[in-house]
Amino acid sequence: MVKLDNAVYERDYVYNFHFHLVWVTKYRHATFTTPVLVKEMKEILSHIAELHDITIEKMEVMPDHVHMLISFKPKCSATNVIKALKGGSARIFLRHHPEIRQQPYWGGHLWSRSYYMGTLGNMSKEVVENYIANQRTTKSNAGRPPLKRQK
Repeated sequence: MVKLDNAVYERDYVYNFHFHLVWVTKYRHATFTTPVLVKEMKEILSHIAELHDITIEKMEVMPDHVHMLISFKPKCSATNVIKALKGGSARIFLRHHPEIRQQPYWGGHLWSRSYYMGTLGNMSKEVVENYIANQRTTKSNAGRPPLKRQK
């Protein structure tokens, strides 16, 4: 079997997918305005990722939003990963900073309800479409029984 570059090999499956995840603070309020607060949020997110077997490939905490490039096992759902990261980080951060929770515009929440998640891999959509479309060509059909044409 040919090993795929950058793929993760588990006992029952092989995967190679990455997610770009972005979410914003409630009302896009600039919260992470000091290096100390940025470092704290990065540490919180890293801790949650470790607990949930999420790999953080890149992360940046901006004053009013977070960018992450993550990967996780196919057995996990994207929704549960997002809930773990956003929900867990909000609970921990607000426990450490009750003054933020007390401010009336927050409504007790750190993050906006919305988020962006995009998938990416090492192949473009066009490459995969082409690969699938050409599965039954003569070259790729070696060792397989020929397709029976229906009349």
